[in-house]
Amino acid sequence: MKFLKKAQKAILVLMATLMVAICVPFNSIKAAETKNDTNQDLKLDVKGAIAIDEKTGQVLFEQNATEALPVASLSKLLTLYIVLDEIKAGKLSWDQKITPDKTTAEISQDTSLNNVPLRTDKQYTVKSLYEATLIYSANGAAMALAQAVAGSQSKFVDMMRKQVKKFGIKDAEIYTCNGLNNEQMKSAAYPGAAKDAENKFSAKDMAIISMKLLHKYPEVLKTASVQKKDFDNGNGQTVMENWNWMLPGQSSSYELLPVDGLKTGTSDAAGACFVGTVNKDGHRLITVVLGAQHNSDTDNSRFVQTQKLMSYVYNTYNYVTLDKGQEKASLPVYHGKEEKVKVQSDQAVGIWLKKGTSKKDITAKAVANKKLTKDGALEAPLKEGQTVGKIKLEVSGKTIKTVSSDIELNAQTTTAVKKANIFEIIYRSIFK
Repeated sequence: MKFLKKAQKAILVLMATLMVAICVPFNSIKAAETKNDTNQDLKLDVKGAIAIDEKTGQVLFEQNATEALPVASLSKLLTLYIVLDEIKAGKLSWDQKITPDKTTAEISQDTSLNNVPLRTDKQYTVKSLYEATLIYSANGAAMALAQAVAGSQSKFVDMMRKQVKKFGIKDAEIYTCNGLNNEQMKSAAYPGAAKDAENKFSAKDMAIISMKLLHKYPEVLKTASVQKKDFDNGNGQTVMENWNWMLPGQSSSYELLPVDGLKTGTSDAAGACFVGTVNKDGHRLITVVLGAQHNSDTDNSRFVQTQKLMSYVYNTYNYVTLDKGQEKASLPVYHGKEEKVKVQSDQAVGIWLKKGTSKKDITAKAVANKKLTKDGALEAPLKEGQTVGKIKLEVSGKTIKTVSSDIELNAQTTTAVKKANIFEIIYRSIFK
């Protein structure tokens, strides 16, 4: 009887095992299909686009995001970053007065371009030119600032080129401080460049520049969100109306998306471009759309595409916070009393997870600092709380991507590890 009962039990276990083996593949396929469905459910009518978390740079959407494309006046964001650096360094001041040169004044009088008219016999403060550049996208104002910083337009362009290299951007083409093509700069054209040469950045590049700007100078949003302001042009007041129609109360605003920046850009080559930023529920996004349709001055295509992109992110993702020490892993130890040491993240971090996933789907992988290793393991002794490498986060086996790298946190030891004595080392070398 005991034999029969054991046989029956064995048969039942075997049948259950077979059922699991049959069912799991189908369930896995269905789960994979469900997760992949959301990866391609948004197609924007633009040449390039990206959405990132402003704080970490986590990439939440990208569409042809690495191709360098004409960006027109989005170039002014880089110009203003350099201007703000000069002010911070004390090389410029907000109330410093600038006299435009002849070429700058001439270009500023061109009514076919975005401009506030400038005169060579009048001085303008750095602050007023900064506001005109950001609010009204005034091309002559950007040139006046560039001239004050570098002494010439070409030298300022060289500064722009050096700055993007510091940001890790390698594919940009830069010829002007304002996004006009080289021919439109008249006698201030960049030497040796073609007449039709125009600034080109990828959507990813513009996201990096915008993120660096907001990180270092968050106060830029106070000006970027100004909807209307007067500019003293020397003959009276020029009314500057912000070209960002997604600001609250404007024609392309959306109540659920409190957009407060950042910059538009338009040209025949670039089409309609827009770097947008929105802070919803305390979490700020940066979005970039390049090459949207621009059939007339009333065409709001870039803002329609931006609204789709911002809404997609908020509808597709949940924002979660991982506390300090929440993510743990282990690393091998060379000649330690213990052969492994536990490590944990040394800081909290916020990440976006696609709906349907949770913190349980996050895994941590530790990578040791090579300077602290021997034969691929951390060399003992180790102190408690010592930073010994990085923790990389993965969701469902995939790393969490940012515009510069993967999200990484410093890995700190949770306990101290003493060095093993000679007898322990000999024992391990023989028996392990």
